[in-house]
Amino acid sequence: MLTVYWKMYVHSKEEDNITRYPALDQMTDNPFHLWEDHSEESSMLTLATGFLSDEQFYIISLFMIYSSQIINICSIIANSLSIAVFVKLGFSEPSNISLTALAVCDFTLAVLYTWCNLCFWLTYHNVRLPFHSANVSYLTGGAQFAFLSTTVAWITAFISFERCLCILVPLKVRRLITRRGTFVAILIIILFTFCPSFFTYIRYKFVWVFNPYLNRTILNTIPVNSEFAILLEKISLVICGVIQPLLAFSIVLICTVLLVVQLRKISSWRMSVTSVKGQQGQLEKNTAASSSAAEARISQKEERLVRMVVAIATMFIVSYFPTCITLLCYVIFDEFNMFGVYRRLSLVSSHITSLGQPVSGSVNILIYYKMASKFRSVFRRLVRLDRQ
Repeated sequence: MLTVYWKMYVHSKEEDNITRYPALDQMTDNPFHLWEDHSEESSMLTLATGFLSDEQFYIISLFMIYSSQIINICSIIANSLSIAVFVKLGFSEPSNISLTALAVCDFTLAVLYTWCNLCFWLTYHNVRLPFHSANVSYLTGGAQFAFLSTTVAWITAFISFERCLCILVPLKVRRLITRRGTFVAILIIILFTFCPSFFTYIRYKFVWVFNPYLNRTILNTIPVNSEFAILLEKISLVICGVIQPLLAFSIVLICTVLLVVQLRKISSWRMSVTSVKGQQGQLEKNTAASSSAAEARISQKEERLVRMVVAIATMFIVSYFPTCITLLCYVIFDEFNMFGVYRRLSLVSSHITSLGQPVSGSVNILIYYKMASKFRSVFRRLVRLDRQ
């Protein structure tokens, strides 16, 4: 995901990069050589830093491709089952709408990531493709994966915020969070996070070019150097590539902390009420205590749902935290990009951080199964674990 965003940025400085890095004019169809610079200056800098030799880079890249493919397949299967279960459960509850949207986005992410990995794998094994694998897969999967990752982050933020309202204002939440409102919120999130990926087709276009390395004409992509396209690309890079992901991560983190604090307060309140009820046995006092705390408590069903959301948000925070760190490295360090001294390190880190979404998508079904009784019962009937 991070490599995709940075690729958008470096193409906007194409002329300067060709001057600094002559190797850009000698690209082959191998993705592992796509961003390599064999100039003497760059070689000395790479040796001086001591980061990732050729052999280490290739081994790590292949390992990431194979491991990510296994995780992607698991994510596709898991999210397919989750979508099927939520459809059978129906959408009478607003939470089912947002959780279904999250599963659909995770499923699509895994499919896009699988397509990109497949292109790189075929090229590495010298399968002569009728298109430039890295560039074409970028326009047909990589860009969409990057923007859709932001969509997943914002849907998770919306789910966490929704559960915060259930705890903070339990008596008003049904008027604030409705099925229609949830559906509209999901559409707005998709509109402002995923739809900008189509701006990529304004900045880049498909062309047929002759490749002397393959000695034939192949499908490739070239940048459109119009001022409007470049400006649109830079704006989408800043907003969708940095601001939106970090803001969504911050919202999820804050809401998760609030949910954990409120859950502890609710647990302490229930323990105190139970203790008073057992020790004093005075019905009137218990009734008074219950009515006075009516606004501070939620039902056990809502509490279980909140705990499930906390688990989902925690998994998202753990998997998305490396992405935030890498984003900050791209912003802080000038050479931490595809054309800089630390280009190999940046590529490896982007591969690792891109695994966070498929891993999170694969684990979510386990959280649903463990913490949602209705989901568990429908799932068991769906996979024929229960006869009835």
